[in-house]
Amino acid sequence: MDNISFRNDILPLKDVLYRLALRITLNKEEAEDIVQDTLIKVWNKRDEWKDISSIEGYCLTVCRNLSLDRVKRNSLRPAPLAELNQEHDTGAGPYEQMIQRDRILLVRRIIDTLPEKQKSCMQLRDFEGKSYKEIAQIMGVSEDQVKINIYRARQAIKGKYKELENYGL
Repeated sequence: MDNISFRNDILPLKDVLYRLALRITLNKEEAEDIVQDTLIKVWNKRDEWKDISSIEGYCLTVCRNLSLDRVKRNSLRPAPLAELNQEHDTGAGPYEQMIQRDRILLVRRIIDTLPEKQKSCMQLRDFEGKSYKEIAQIMGVSEDQVKINIYRARQAIKGKYKELENYGL
């Protein structure tokens, strides 16, 4: 790919990179550091940009690898995200809003317990809207393996959610 511009092609990816890093590390400060490290690493490889077929895929791969390395190196214990960023009025009363918030937190906690490959595939597909082909390229696996990981992740979430929702009934 020719004429890749850092300002126009790479810098706009910072939000996507941040969400990926946050999903893996579950730590806002670590995610911010990882995004900066990713951008620096990509900038330092600017002489090789012309050989990269998808700069977005390359950036996501670098970010994912740095995130996984940081988690291993720091032995970070993933903890659920503390606060919901969805403070919009749905017209529901306080009780319904509380129930909805609790359900979202429950699903997030379940997602946090998934194996890393399943969590990453699901993040890229369901939250970032990537195609199976793009995910396979980013993660270095086949498209079939991506589909299997996403299927297993969804099944695990569905089963665990039902189990926890019906607990005590």
